[in-house]
Amino acid sequence: MLMCNAGVGGPKAPPEQEDAKVLKKNLWENESVEAWNDCYNVDVTAVYFTTVAFMPLLQAAIKPKGPLENFSPSIITTSSMSGLMRNSQGHFAYNTAKGATVQLTKLMSAEFMKAGVRVNSIAPGYFPSEMTTQKSGDDQKSELPHEQIQEKGHVPSARAGKEEEMGMAVLFLTKNEYVNGQILAVEGGVLNVVSS
Repeated sequence: MLMCNAGVGGPKAPPEQEDAKVLKKNLWENESVEAWNDCYNVDVTAVYFTTVAFMPLLQAAIKPKGPLENFSPSIITTSSMSGLMRNSQGHFAYNTAKGATVQLTKLMSAEFMKAGVRVNSIAPGYFPSEMTTQKSGDDQKSELPHEQIQEKGHVPSARAGKEEEMGMAVLFLTKNEYVNGQILAVEGGVLNVVSS
């Protein structure tokens, strides 16, 4: 199993202005081509080239179990619920890159079937991480308080995701050999509230 899990948030520029000139000024000054490219390079380009680099090793793991049955190596990319929604949340670069990760996953899953390798993606919602909280403890763990999630107003579960819930998603996509090319949203129901 290969998990492509690196990610960066990119620049943030909420598009709250109604006047186009003011909107342009806000977006132009708070984002840059370099920041967009950095975000895309980590969130998409690195996923592709990491996957390609490990293809021979993944294929070598295929072991026949019996007639017509094989162990199917699994690649899991980490996309995001943000790559599936229409609300930018002020993260145009990040949401666009994660949307590209979703499409890349679909392309690789279709093309890499010939090599016997499955590719799926997990699209997380709000989980405690250094990206969502900007910090972690000595144990490399982050905390995302319930109040912070409830303030968002669009999380039906009214809490952040738990480590165990992400672990179950990874195990499912790793072990279920009948799943290929899927985007598994683990997001507490956000996409039922925010248009996608």
